[in-house]
Amino acid sequence: MMRLITWNIQWARGIDGRVEPHRIIEHARQMADFDILCLQEVADNFPDLDGNDTSNQFQLFRELLPGFVAIEGIGVDVDDGDGGRKRFGNLLLTRYPVAQALRHLLPWEAAATRNMPRVLIEAMAITPVGPVRLMTTHLEYSSAMLRTAQVQGIREAHRMAVERHATPREAGPHTYRLTPASASAILTGDFNMRPDDPALDRLMAPFGSEVPSLVDLWPQVKGETPHPPSACLFDRTYGEPSCLDYVFATPDLAARARSITYDVETQVSDHQPILVEFDLD
Repeated sequence: MMRLITWNIQWARGIDGRVEPHRIIEHARQMADFDILCLQEVADNFPDLDGNDTSNQFQLFRELLPGFVAIEGIGVDVDDGDGGRKRFGNLLLTRYPVAQALRHLLPWEAAATRNMPRVLIEAMAITPVGPVRLMTTHLEYSSAMLRTAQVQGIREAHRMAVERHATPREAGPHTYRLTPASASAILTGDFNMRPDDPALDRLMAPFGSEVPSLVDLWPQVKGETPHPPSACLFDRTYGEPSCLDYVFATPDLAARARSITYDVETQVSDHQPILVEFDLD
């Protein structure tokens, strides 16, 4: 089995108000001996956040998972007023080798809402089933217009990657050397979209070409059973319980998905983690 967990960790702040990154890793390990861990809302030097301090959580998670490759995706990178940087974004950790890592800045249109830059991590992992593009992101919650633009940005990143795989570029030395490519992909994250959101349908829409679409793994495995809630179960600050977090994959990998579980009991974040197990046979 290949096991993946994705989780918006709210800078490791639990419902009890305590910020403890080690609890995230401990709970993830209780869920499964995971091979891939995708985290959203990781902070570095951001004491402004409720209960947080100046710790570099990107570094802490690397230290808590020795032997894993850690790929950072920084959305917010600002001056802390004292010569340092305050950073906030996503982190992808995997025990598989990563041949290449990309960071895509998603469209950041002008909007009067409270919003911030959003990033998509794309890591080319060498897995037991071959090269797989692992992607994770966190989309804007305050504006449907921004989310729709960001969905299109994800689709473009996926399209370009597949077409680069189909049309290998000329090789060269040093920075021009070729790395593995693949049409196979997994996309995870906090999309801030409910299952009936039209932007979610757009994310999964066919491409009208040889580019494989992205499949929501919950109905793939569970059929017509409604998505479980993944946010606001224990803290209603941002609304009523609903599903905002998902795992998608290209059809070849979706066919390998054997189980998907939303942990609706843990309270070490304001979102719930998702575990997916893929068959390697």
